[in-house]
Amino acid sequence: MNTTHHSEYHQLESVYLKSVKDAFVSNQHLSKQWAALNYVSCPDFEKAIEEYKFLKKCFEAQQVNTNYFPKDEQVKIDSIYCRDASIATDFGLIICNMGKGGRIEEPKSHLKTYQKNNIPVLGEIQFPGTLEGGDVAWLDEQTLAVGHTYRTNEEGIKQLKELLGPKGIKIIVAELPHYKGQDDVFHLMSILSPIDKNLAVVYSPLMPVKFRNELLHRGFELIEVPEEEFETMGCNVLAIAPRNCIAVEGNTKTKKLLEAAGCKVTVYKGDEISMKGGGGPTCLTRPLLRRA
Repeated sequence: MNTTHHSEYHQLESVYLKSVKDAFVSNQHLSKQWAALNYVSCPDFEKAIEEYKFLKKCFEAQQVNTNYFPKDEQVKIDSIYCRDASIATDFGLIICNMGKGGRIEEPKSHLKTYQKNNIPVLGEIQFPGTLEGGDVAWLDEQTLAVGHTYRTNEEGIKQLKELLGPKGIKIIVAELPHYKGQDDVFHLMSILSPIDKNLAVVYSPLMPVKFRNELLHRGFELIEVPEEEFETMGCNVLAIAPRNCIAVEGNTKTKKLLEAAGCKVTVYKGDEISMKGGGGPTCLTRPLLRRA
């Protein structure tokens, strides 16, 4: 069996997380930051800890090697959504440059952790380029999809191509719509979650026609999230193995569609750690290695 960083759906071997305790810190800390970072409302620290305990158990049950980004005074509560500050590749980690101003210190924090743990780094996205991990998703081991959004700009995509193109990686760009504007968290993975080599959860109303057709051309079956479950992160689904998923509790129609496609779905309560900050299970994790 081979292992790869170039997958969103193979068996998850190792992952980085940022704990509630080290990201949210306290109710007082949360109360100072949530509004400026565009949270729906202020998370409750104690309830968030309980939600996170259950989420961690989901990884422990699958014997995933779980690592943690440490507490860092330079970053804010958004650091809990640790997918966004770096991208895993077989050639080393790519350190992002955040498009959201309040998160600008997070990539440096990731870099320190990787260097301390002797994890190779391929390169860094430099200003004026911006790139966030929620805007990229591996379609297969040779193809990386990237969303052109308010968080990921043309210069960031250009630098990503310069890093991965010479390695034989094809970059497919999805031109995403304005939707709710610059202050909203709207990534490619807001509308796309690959959960097997030929199966993806999508929200087609916000998906570019060219990109959706590309998925169909590649043989993907699309599980269409209903409109009423998009805002509650029905489309944000993390595969810990092919068709073995973690999702936010409450999206019952999407869960039934997943199960009808042969998926096992584990749900967690995400009122505090997901719904208020706009980050589901893919956002809360920085997957590293998967077993193909």
